[in-house]
Parts: sequence; C-alpha cells; structure tokens
Amino acid sequence: MSVKINGEDKRLGLALSGGGFRAAAYHLGVFKKLDELKLLDKIDLLSCVSGGSIAGAFLCANWDKDDTLERLETYLRTKSIAVSSVLGGLLSPFSSRLDELAKTYDRDLFGKKKLSTLKKGPRIYLNATNLATGNMFFFVAGGNGATELGEHELGQADGSKIRISAAVAASSAFPPVFPPLRLEEGDFPSDQVDYVTLTDGGVYDNLGVNPLMRVKRNNLDYALVSDGGKPFANSPDPTESGSIVLKEAINILMEQVRGLQFERLSLGHKAGQGPKPLWFSIDSAEGELHPGDAHFASLIGTNLTRLSSIEMDVLMRHAGALCQARIEKYAPELIA
Repeated sequence: MSVKINGEDKRLGLALSGGGFRAAAYHLGVFKKLDELKLLDKIDLLSCVSGGSIAGAFLCANWDKDDTLERLETYLRTKSIAVSSVLGGLLSPFSSRLDELAKTYDRDLFGKKKLSTLKKGPRIYLNATNLATGNMFFFVAGGNGATELGEHELGQADGSKIRISAAVAASSAFPPVFPPLRLEEGDFPSDQVDYVTLTDGGVYDNLGVNPLMRVKRNNLDYALVSDGGKPFANSPDPTESGSIVLKEAINILMEQVRGLQFERLSLGHKAGQGPKPLWFSIDSAEGELHPGDAHFASLIGTNLTRLSSIEMDVLMRHAGALCQARIEKYAPELIA
C-alpha cells in the first residue's frame, strides 16, 4: 500500500485529530481529496483520536466498499448521538453513558464488529488515554499485523475480542460528558494492574501523531496530520468565573501540547529519525479555496451533534483544499 517514488516504495501515514463530528467531517474532506489524488489506497497507517477515530475506524471497517465515503457523509449529516447517549445512560440503571455511546456506534456504524475484522486496509491506531499511567493507550489492528491493545509501560495484549465500537467510544469519551472505559483483567491482562480506565485520546495527544513517530515500529516516510481540533483563540472578554477559567486553562494546556507534538514530529524528521510531516490545521487560511472558509470552519462546535449542510460542505471543501495545498508545496513528489 506504499507510494512508489523514483522506483522506491515510500510509506505514508495519516493522523486524524480529535474534535467531535466537526473533525470527522474535516477528515472526510481529506479522504475525498486523497482519493481524488490516488493516494487514499496508498496509506499504510492511520492514527486516530476521538472524532478522528469515528472517521478512521469507519473507513477501515468498510475499506473494500465503493460507497464508504458517501455513507460516512450521510451519517454525519443526519445523526446526533451525544444527547441520546447521555440521556440513555442517565435513565438506565444498567448502562453508563459510555455504554450507550458504544451502542450508538454499533447501531449506526460498526454492527458489533470486532477489531479483528479490520484485516483489510491500513494499520489503524485508535488512541485513548490511560488515566492511571498518563500514557497513550492504543487499540491497533489491520495492515496484516496483530490485533493488540496496550501501552508502552504496561505492555500489550491480544485485542481481537474487543469491539470496534468500544475502542472508538474510549477514544472519544470526552470528559466530563462521558465516563472513562474500564477494561477488566479479562480484556487487558497485566501483572501490574487489575484493570485500566481509559478516557478521550485527546487528553494525551489530540493530534494523534505519537504512533507516526514510532520509527522502529512503523517506519514511515511521510506523515500527513489532519488537524480538525479546536484551535485556541484570543478572547476579547476574558472571564473570572471559576468553571470557565478551568475550561480555558485546559484549552491552553491542550494548545501547548498541540504545538509541541508537531514540533517533535518536525525535529525528528530534521534529525533523520522520522517521517516528513505535512500539517494542515482547520484554522489555516493558507490554501483555503474560498476566503473565510478557515474562519467559518473554526467556529463550528466540536460536539457529537448533526452538522448542517453548509457546515459539512465548508468543512470538507476546506480540508480538501488545505490537504492538496500542503502536498503540492511540501511533497509534490507524492502526486507527480
């Protein structure tokens, strides 16, 4: 599934950031553009977080189907899952909000398929955050490799029995709206802990670039970073309200992590120890097709509610334009 350049096979990775349905629609625009450029089926690795996990997992679960991108677009235009999941978890004594979220993913996207069914298509990482260790916790499948779950500190285990919906729910369990996913010893055996609790992957790395930097394990030549997350914006009216201050403090921390993660990727490449990075952030006006697309797209909420037609159109158009602009400027050899 590599790209052939000057007679040599080059491996291409794609990171899909968090950011709710907004990010999923943004990534869909990237899928469509890469398909147009004859690069989508050349991707070797997908690394996904939160909303990116929704888009990435659906793509891989339907890799060999002709209508995959159209079905994902229909889903994002017609479904709102956050409200039903929250209410279902609150009203049922036998189910949590996260259980309800996973059920909606099963019903609308994955049909109770397990990670082990993701055999076709690229290697895919669905990234969550381990609250006990503070590390990235991954669910990984496909690409003719083993189906695993785990992290670098606690080790890895067989993940073939885990449902895709559970992995995506863990990756998109944005706190405090959704509680963490608890994996018992039967799902993740470890001699160090009895269980693990997993929350949204964006808490650790909202860009999802960590697997792209694992040179020995994944050995990529190019790393596309599709960033549909919420960029930090200057506020003309800063608040002193306690809850809002806490929220803004979290946003500042995430913005710092966002910048540092891409800097790590860039420095690794310059040192000859990582793939060539191409980053296109939703708030970038450089390469936008229509003036104002970046501003409009950045104002769209990052929740899990249905997107309007104009929101979908702008997000897909903007993402596709930025993706093509970055490739043409920094890696034209990919489409030569």
